[in-house]
Amino acid sequence: MDFKIGVIVNSFRLSIPEGIKKAAEVGAEGIQIYASRGEMHPDNLTPAKRKELLDMIKSHGLVVSALVGDFGHPGFCDPSLNPKRIEDSKKVMDLAKDLETDVVTTHIGAVPDDDTSDRWKTMQEACEQLGEYGDQIGAYFAVETGPESSTLLKKFLDSLNSRGVRVNFDPANLVMVIGEPAKDAATVLGDYIVHTHAKDGIMLNKTDREIIYGLAPRPKDMPPAFKEVPLGEGDVNFPEYLKALASTGYKGFLTIEREVGPDPEKDIRKAVQFLKELIGR
Repeated sequence: MDFKIGVIVNSFRLSIPEGIKKAAEVGAEGIQIYASRGEMHPDNLTPAKRKELLDMIKSHGLVVSALVGDFGHPGFCDPSLNPKRIEDSKKVMDLAKDLETDVVTTHIGAVPDDDTSDRWKTMQEACEQLGEYGDQIGAYFAVETGPESSTLLKKFLDSLNSRGVRVNFDPANLVMVIGEPAKDAATVLGDYIVHTHAKDGIMLNKTDREIIYGLAPRPKDMPPAFKEVPLGEGDVNFPEYLKALASTGYKGFLTIEREVGPDPEKDIRKAVQFLKELIGR
């Protein structure tokens, strides 16, 4: 299996320079960085700062696997918010090119089952604009898996005219929220996958995805729907998943994401070794 191992530097909960250094120390080959807020927002990075950042990354023997361009709830479901979010997402795609990557990942919100609904059309229009911009500059706007089944997401992507909208495959999101085996979803979405997150988790309670993603009222005292856990300790069958991913022809990054836990560096180090053993490095 010809995969590379990456890390989301923000998972270390350190400054960006310290996170870059730590990513190299744990044995990663690439990094992903949140670029939707703070010092990494494109508005705060002059051309000189972008070059300085890229030089720092390269000095540690790393490359940028992707940027995260996630501007939060509710994704691209609200037409009143979309013009600004589209503008900002294009800026992140420009930043990605300056940092020598072609991929920006994000959550677009939960795709509705009804392809005639207003929400479907609103999300479709936003993704069309971003996909067309990606086509123009040679970049991908990669939708993260999770809120919907792989077949529904593929149906949505197939409805777009541009090639610039692709998939950031997160196996844990599918397992935790939808209960769909990662190996099956990878086969369905294989032609669209340009980046992946290496994450693991457990579904605790079957919960309506509209509630989980804040698009329907959350009942009082609702129990937790899922739990993220270190790689190899959850319901993602990584040997089967990686085999299925390889069969699609994907040869990119498995980028480790650790959003919870008291000792993220420990979990990330274990994740790097876990993945190296699986892919035979």
